[in-house]
Amino acid sequence: MIGRNQIIKGMLKPTVFLVCLLPLAQVLLAVSQNQFANPVEAILQSSGEWALRLLMVTLFVTPLQFWFNWAWIARLRRMLGLFAFFYACLHLLIWLALEQEFSGSAVVAALLEKPFITVGMVVFTGLLPLAVTSNRFAVRKLGRRWKALHQWVYPLTVLALVHLTWQVKGSDLLEPVIYLVVLIGLLVWRFSRVLK
Repeated sequence: MIGRNQIIKGMLKPTVFLVCLLPLAQVLLAVSQNQFANPVEAILQSSGEWALRLLMVTLFVTPLQFWFNWAWIARLRRMLGLFAFFYACLHLLIWLALEQEFSGSAVVAALLEKPFITVGMVVFTGLLPLAVTSNRFAVRKLGRRWKALHQWVYPLTVLALVHLTWQVKGSDLLEPVIYLVVLIGLLVWRFSRVLK
């Protein structure tokens, strides 16, 4: 007979998977109902924000595991990180396809003229090897280098926050400030553990 804990354990990943898809489903539903004056901008903004949020949630996995002795939460780290990358891919694809129309010259011009876009591209480029190596084969193959590589998620999250903050208007700074405070707390906690 299957125990209650086994059922909960079996439902955990599918539930988190569906929850991570909810922001995309929500914004697409709103776009289909013409709730936005600029649907492209709405999807672009939503995908970028959720990429950052899921990056931060991923960084919270280790502290939660440590504080509450939640060993089970470690199994969600890879999925959360890959969903952060999924939203980052969506964010970049929408920008390339619908704003730049896959024009190489337009992309280069935007990178040169708008520093926050350059920072965003650096973040995506940095996340790419992390996503590619987020599997058991890469962990075995890279050994200790795998952990060193994946530590880059911290500075990349800082740059993602810079990317967001640089493009928002003065009145919209509350959300980036909240992210910054939380991120500083995470970095201080991480640094204190390294020292110990």
